[in-house]
Amino acid sequence: MAKATKAADVRARTPDELGTMLLDLRKEQFNLRFQRATGQTEGIKRVRAVRRDIARVKTILAEKQRSAAQG
Repeated sequence: MAKATKAADVRARTPDELGTMLLDLRKEQFNLRFQRATGQTEGIKRVRAVRRDIARVKTILAEKQRSAAQG
């Protein structure tokens, strides 16, 4: 993921794709955290964007699971 993801783009994905996306974002978050700890990071903006993307994916995944359980 090079840039922040739009909610509409995330909603268009299947739950399996969202799970894969979440895993990729978590890996990127770990790598950014490691870079920051070693002083190799270029900027803090990407850390913030990844954190928000993770929250966005988790929220939409929960919505899809809730709607599947109801109907």
